[in-house]
Amino acid sequence: MIPPLDLKRQYFAHKAEIDAAIAQVLERGYFILSDQVTAFEQEFAAYCGVAHAVGVGSGTDALHLALLACDIGPGDEVITVSHTAVATVAAIEMAGARPVLVDIDPARYTLDPNCLEAAITTRTKAIIPVHLYGCPADIVPVLEIAQTGTIRHHHQITVIEDCAQAHGAMYRGQRVGSWGHIATFSFYPTKNLGAYGDGGAIVTNDPELAERARLLRQYGWAERYVSHIKGLNSRLDELQAAILRVKLRHLDAENARRRQLARLYAEHLTTTVSMPYLEIRLPVEPEDMYHVYHLYVVRARQRDALRDALRTRGVGTLIHYPVPVHLQPAYANLGYIPGSLPVTEAVATEVLSLPMYPELQEQEIIAVTEALIAAGKERA
Repeated sequence: MIPPLDLKRQYFAHKAEIDAAIAQVLERGYFILSDQVTAFEQEFAAYCGVAHAVGVGSGTDALHLALLACDIGPGDEVITVSHTAVATVAAIEMAGARPVLVDIDPARYTLDPNCLEAAITTRTKAIIPVHLYGCPADIVPVLEIAQTGTIRHHHQITVIEDCAQAHGAMYRGQRVGSWGHIATFSFYPTKNLGAYGDGGAIVTNDPELAERARLLRQYGWAERYVSHIKGLNSRLDELQAAILRVKLRHLDAENARRRQLARLYAEHLTTTVSMPYLEIRLPVEPEDMYHVYHLYVVRARQRDALRDALRTRGVGTLIHYPVPVHLQPAYANLGYIPGSLPVTEAVATEVLSLPMYPELQEQEIIAVTEALIAAGKERA
């Protein structure tokens, strides 16, 4: 079986370094907000090309705290997409704000800037573009529209980048996370930069936002046991920070490997995708983007049947995501109905994530593509 992801291979690729980093933390005996977290924050900020990074407990917490740091709460609206992990929308509601969902670009599956103007109101306080699957969202038009909306409605519209799936991705030669007012990352184990548990980070060039995020992550403490603002408990721990420091050193090489594997997929599938028995669409990489292929996502008209056929041939796949957030029962309160976001809804019925991780071997890519072709012929 070729799994869609194999975290054991990833561990063994860096086992000696990771084991040594863990042992160092255990031997030192400091586990919360100590030297490893401080060092990781400095290294990750430098990697992203920003001045500040704040380690927190998860990617969801990062979004939640970023919203609070930007003073977004009840009565405010935050524009984002429905084609995303539910955490994006959940964090908006956790902050007390109302999610306003817009459609996506049909090629890169990220927020369509052409849908923004109509969604902005006097209550709009923020826009969260999601850099999805490793592909950056079209961020410059988003920033320009946010500024236009600010002028029109006489209040700040903050841009918060959700970079949970795009560690190391670049837009016009600049890292994601360095474009907006503030940005968030997840270090969930499956991410390109993944911990061995939950973890997240907030990054920004704004010192006031960074300081507010630091206060919010630990009860509002500027000094121990004295809360200057009402905060939460969301801290990146020392063990995870030590592991992330090791893995950060390998991130660029592993992203390059993901890109190489994506090219191999494209080479083996390009001659077959137009065949009538295999109607799939490969991912695109716009010229101004550096895609890091957190996921290798194709579109197939008969996705579910194709997935079943691949499973019988020993190929594991995943779906990111099968039900758009606006059509999930928990978010019926938002008032969307089927047909509200047509591109999002069409994409959700067709996307299929093929195996993708740096340790994947070329012969496994060939096996996956051969299984795809065989499955397509079987359905012809």
